[in-house]
Amino acid sequence: MHRVLILGLALSALGACETEVDTKPAAEVKEIQAPVPEAAPTPAAATVPTLPEKGIKVDATSSKIAFMGAKVTGTHSGGFSDFTGYAVVEGEELTETMFIVDMKSTFSDAEKLTKHLKSADFFSVDANPASSFTSTSITAGGEGGTHTVTGILDLRGQKKELTFPATITVAGDMATFKSEFKMNRQLWGIAYPGKPDDLIKDDVAIILDLSFPRS
Repeated sequence: MHRVLILGLALSALGACETEVDTKPAAEVKEIQAPVPEAAPTPAAATVPTLPEKGIKVDATSSKIAFMGAKVTGTHSGGFSDFTGYAVVEGEELTETMFIVDMKSTFSDAEKLTKHLKSADFFSVDANPASSFTSTSITAGGEGGTHTVTGILDLRGQKKELTFPATITVAGDMATFKSEFKMNRQLWGIAYPGKPDDLIKDDVAIILDLSFPRS
């Protein structure tokens, strides 16, 4: 009975307390429609995708891929220290992008949390050493940015179509890609609820600030 009461209070607090995560625009997520194979394939060993030799490479030293999560007692921030990426620029428009993240480079604002994020409760980095996003369309306009970006996010071994706003600029010798949005972690199988009296919100904020020098 006591545990049920604590859980109820936690759920109430989680719904009532707005955090910075809640202020971000929500990404649209869709399942990828794929034909059902006649026979189930043999599971393949986890592999790290290869970045194509095309476009302009991201300057990782001046870029960041970060996240923010929230729970009853507050928020935690983190990111990834090792990632690669490229962008294709045609004229004054950024038309294509892809980035690959080394999930073992996950970090956060607490050492204990960083270790937990790498475990099977969250990113399961031993089984899924890399995540990637590959754009399928980048169109001008939309709420929350200068462009609307759609692509495939491969996270924790699950692929979903993700659409979110971004502010993209191409000027002189530099192209930039910036975006802040929230997405539901549960849709990628990250279901760890947190402690009964300190539940974790399903929505996680993603912060992208990528620079592509054209020189």
